[in-house]
Amino acid sequence: MKVMAAQQILAVVTMHKDQVAGQAPIFFVDNQVELEKIALYLARILMAAVHDLDNETYILVKH
Repeated sequence: MKVMAAQQILAVVTMHKDQVAGQAPIFFVDNQVELEKIALYLARILMAAVHDLDNETYILVKH
C-alpha cells in the first residue's frame, strides 16, 4: 500500500524573509528569476502544484 500526503503545503519560496514563517520548508531567494526557477524545480521534484500568492511568494501544494 502506498501512503501519500495530500492537501498540504510542502514548501514555500519567497523573497521576503520577514513575512514568512511556519513549519514547511522555506526557501529564500534574491530575485524574481531565482524565485520562479526554484519553485519550478521543487514542483517537479515534489510532484506538487505551484501557487503564486502575488507578493513574491510561491507555495507548493500537494493536491
